[in-house]
Amino acid sequence: MTPSTIDLFILTFNCAKNLINVAVWAAHLKAALSAQGVGKENGNALPDVVVFSLQEVAPLAYSFIGPYFLNTYYARYGEALNLAAGQLLEEADEYGASSDGTSGDPYKLIRAKNVGMTAILLFARDPSKIQQIEEAECGFGAADMGNKGAVGLRVTWNDVVNGNDNAITTTTEQAKTTELTFVATHLAAMEWNLKKRNANWRSIVSGLTFANPRNVLPAGTFPSESREAWSTPDRSGAGDTAPVARTRDDSSSADTDDHIDLAYGNGDGDSDAQPLLNNPRRSASDESTLQQISIFKPTSHLFLAGDLNYRIDTTTPPPLATYPSFDASSGNHFSHFLPRDQLTQEREAGRTMHGLSEAPITFGPTYKYDVHPAKGEAVNEEAVKRGDKVNGVPEVPWRFASHRWPGWCDRVLYLDVPPWVRTITELEQQPEAAEREKVKVEVEVYDSLPVVETSDHRPVFFRAKVPVLGEEAMKLPLVSEGGGEREVEEEWKRDPRVSMPVAVDVHAWERRAAARRKEVVVGWTAFIWSTKKGALVLATLLVMGVGSWWLLRDW
Repeated sequence: MTPSTIDLFILTFNCAKNLINVAVWAAHLKAALSAQGVGKENGNALPDVVVFSLQEVAPLAYSFIGPYFLNTYYARYGEALNLAAGQLLEEADEYGASSDGTSGDPYKLIRAKNVGMTAILLFARDPSKIQQIEEAECGFGAADMGNKGAVGLRVTWNDVVNGNDNAITTTTEQAKTTELTFVATHLAAMEWNLKKRNANWRSIVSGLTFANPRNVLPAGTFPSESREAWSTPDRSGAGDTAPVARTRDDSSSADTDDHIDLAYGNGDGDSDAQPLLNNPRRSASDESTLQQISIFKPTSHLFLAGDLNYRIDTTTPPPLATYPSFDASSGNHFSHFLPRDQLTQEREAGRTMHGLSEAPITFGPTYKYDVHPAKGEAVNEEAVKRGDKVNGVPEVPWRFASHRWPGWCDRVLYLDVPPWVRTITELEQQPEAAEREKVKVEVEVYDSLPVVETSDHRPVFFRAKVPVLGEEAMKLPLVSEGGGEREVEEEWKRDPRVSMPVAVDVHAWERRAAARRKEVVVGWTAFIWSTKKGALVLATLLVMGVGSWWLLRDW
């Protein structure tokens, strides 16, 4: 029998450090949640789990200080989500569709977590199904701070099954569980930082761990920093130099060398091709233990969303450059620019996002938008003049910024069901092989929301049915049905759950803890010297100090 599924909705958005307009967002979210092709089995069309990946969620000072200031920003996303979901439930009830009859907000915030300016929010329709929440974080900024970084949540989904066993598992228990790992990230910006973005990904694989390696490795085996200095080659391939497809005619060999240097960081003194540190004497058992706390835990689903910042060129556009069009009949339609996408090229070459999949992109570039440009410069000026609306909201006038190539910076990727789950029964000629072959993450919608006034990015959303697979079903089968040792297929060996592209950096957790302490200092310093509230605090302290001195001077 095919397994039950989780209806999952993920949205990624670069907030540009601004608060959102709740009413506008609710209108757009309502359209996204009811997008064609989803929710047909659920009368109210609402997903079970909603995840928001937010980059530049708030100004740096607030982000570095932490939740006290960020809760105001988070709250607006929850308000917009529940407003949209509530309207859909009301309409479903009005038109006679099924409703779950629950009262209060449709969604509950299960966990909010940030690393610097990048945050992840996890909402659920039924909070009781979310169990065993784990957190992870890593920073890509100076001294591992989080002006750029990644933050992760790992949860266990408990799917209570009534009646017959309808999940792929070797147990007969009624409560079916599966693990879900979510990563929100913001990679290095600028066209020429392609190699640094690949290095950021390697940092996620090696450093985003859901526990301190010191606490999971056997006593006496945790290496010192000096021992970790022994290095082995980085298996990710991110450091390999490869030709870059030119997008404009240029026969200068010298310029070609410069172009490649910009793309891959050669000659700049900060080569990302340097191997990551790991201990060559680490045992296979220790490697397996560390993989259990990495993003590539073999028994967990994985979803990654964020402003990945991959562009369509390694240089800024020249004067009078031609930009993508949304006119399907135009020779400059955005689909003609999509083959230049760096992320697709690098992923297919095995230099980034190892093992991850992405649904076909049918939406236009999500960056960089200049909203409310000068009169006569907006691409959609005629629509704005007519008062056209999108999802009931007036169109925002926009154009592509002239100093950046438009690109698909905002993406959602996922690690599909392991190949052995899909093929093992077929190999053994079991009767349910045909059903097993259907087991996969079924993407139903992958699209972008309209341009909003508060950001130069368009939000991107993803909805999928995720199979509920038990731990035993997800494990790599090392023993055949006959009891003998099973030979690992070549396809299986390429899966990152079998062979991680980058080894876990056992010292990253503690470096990040030290970086967090620095963030607090930087955050409060920036708050006091760069915000009105901080200036008020400083002035108050100054007045109190002078007043105290005046009162005590004669004592």
